[in-house]
Amino acid sequence: NGGNGDDEAADEGNGNGNGAPQPSSAMERKIINDAVSYIRSLAEMRGRNADWAEKAVREAASIGSTEALELNVIDLIADDMDDLLAQIDGREVRTSTGDITLETEGLTLEIIEPDWRNELLSVITNPNVAYILMLVGIYGIIFELANPGAIVPGVLGSISLLLALFAFQALPINYAGLGLMLLGAAFMVGEAFMPSFGILGIGGLAAFVLGSLLLVDTGVEAYELSLAVVIGVSAVSFVVIFGIATMAVRSHRRRVASGAEQMVEESAEAAADFRDGRGKVRLLGEIWNAVLEGDGEVRKGDTVRVSRVDGLTVHVRAVGVNREEAE
Repeated sequence: NGGNGDDEAADEGNGNGNGAPQPSSAMERKIINDAVSYIRSLAEMRGRNADWAEKAVREAASIGSTEALELNVIDLIADDMDDLLAQIDGREVRTSTGDITLETEGLTLEIIEPDWRNELLSVITNPNVAYILMLVGIYGIIFELANPGAIVPGVLGSISLLLALFAFQALPINYAGLGLMLLGAAFMVGEAFMPSFGILGIGGLAAFVLGSLLLVDTGVEAYELSLAVVIGVSAVSFVVIFGIATMAVRSHRRRVASGAEQMVEESAEAAADFRDGRGKVRLLGEIWNAVLEGDGEVRKGDTVRVSRVDGLTVHVRAVGVNREEAE
């Protein structure tokens, strides 16, 4: 009895004694047992090896074609389609409407190739292609709004965006991921039109990357986005946002080039002698009323610098004297 207890303990530690790992939680055990029951029922209904079917579920077992035929896991092995038709001729098959006998002798095979429409749909429903189409659509619309009348970015962007939405309709999309991507795109558009020195852009990029990672989360490799595509797109978006933020900072620091603010710190020439701190100056090809700030004397031909603009009057300060030209 003691030996049996040790064996049972070893079996419990290894799983079920046959090398299969024991599920760690009750939920995992329930899922595995449910799958075992389902596959055993299918195997028994079709007259297959139910014990091996259970082993395939519990231990992820796999075998070759010859061994599968010996263990009654498969019905037959065919070299090609003609050999298959010859072997299944006269075989009885159980269907939902009853048993039928296959009559395949002398059948002519007709191979139907997919047309251009199906080929196109198979391309655009690739998750990576649909993802890139959506990005082309978003950036195309951004460029069109930033440069009205360009036409080409708007047309290409609209077509790409509609194709991407069609592809997403056919794919198992996580709407939380799609929502994060749209929110990130909106933030990046906001950065382009209302520069926030990178705050909106970086937040939008973070939301966009998270949404991209969650967009297709099925665990099936064929439906997964390529991590390399996501990283590449994110890098390009970061460069664009960094460029926009840099231009915004430079624009903020740049001196105003229009309006009354343009004249601040501009040099002007006294058009006549100032009396009681008032006079006229020649500024940007025009004659302006001027008020002298601070002490000093300004004679005709002297150089002054504009401090501020008040309506049609400029406030100036003396910075240089050109008496020889005045004389």
